[in-house]
Amino acid sequence: MAGLEVVQQSRVRPYGAYRLRRGLLRACLYVVLTVGALFMLLPFFWMISTSFKTLADAMRIPPMWIPSPFVPGNYTAAWHAAPFARYFFNSFFISSMTMVGEVITCVFAGYAFAKMKFFGKHVLFMLVLATFMIPGHMLLVPSYVLIRGLGWYDTYWALIMPWVTSAFGIFLMRQFFRTLPDELWDAARMDGCPRLRYVLQIAIPMVRPGIATVALLQFINSWNSFLWVLIMTDSPLMRTIPVGLRFFQQEAGTQYPMLMAASTMAIVPVIILFFFAQKHFVRGFARTGVK
Repeated sequence: MAGLEVVQQSRVRPYGAYRLRRGLLRACLYVVLTVGALFMLLPFFWMISTSFKTLADAMRIPPMWIPSPFVPGNYTAAWHAAPFARYFFNSFFISSMTMVGEVITCVFAGYAFAKMKFFGKHVLFMLVLATFMIPGHMLLVPSYVLIRGLGWYDTYWALIMPWVTSAFGIFLMRQFFRTLPDELWDAARMDGCPRLRYVLQIAIPMVRPGIATVALLQFINSWNSFLWVLIMTDSPLMRTIPVGLRFFQQEAGTQYPMLMAASTMAIVPVIILFFFAQKHFVRGFARTGVK
């Protein structure tokens, strides 16, 4: 009996030490992640804090983190200092249209590359991936000439049509469609289901995390687009939020509290969209490349 107790104690002690070591490592990990999160949130806290300050407090050195006095009127003043209602409408409309267009094109292109057989399929897919190696800034001048030639300059067409698809979206959707077993299509085809109906009613519902990921990334990229909108538009009525903030500094002066208030209002829609789609967004990136 004594020997049995010694064996049981020898088994319990290593397991207890393992649990203790694992708990310490997890605690250290949480501390590091918490510190990193605080550093990431610090600029946002500064932006929101400055949006409630006076101009003198915003320029004070050393900086004052907590506004005193508290000036909520900066938001109203910023909203009326520039046509932000028009900026918000343009950003929302352009981002929504490019998001819908990219989802449609990337879903069908991704399915074709993943599940259909046609001549030159692999070569064409390699060409699509090769576009990743082309810096976007190299295409600004030829894109400007093309947009001018089509008569789309300073219109919504110039801000929407070039971004209704992307190589990354096609690649991501291809990876998701590759996870679907071929037996699904074989069974549907035996039941007389056409290809389009199969894609719409069976395949697409099974890759919703990927669709949510593509849609969210495209919406954020379009919402934050600055250089393309700056080059392809001229009239104030076509400005979006990022370009509007730049001209806001020139038209209303460098009023940092008002600028921070406008910037805070600009990021609210993206944050709301991310909170609604974060479950599918995280799941989509976690499943990318799984076969």
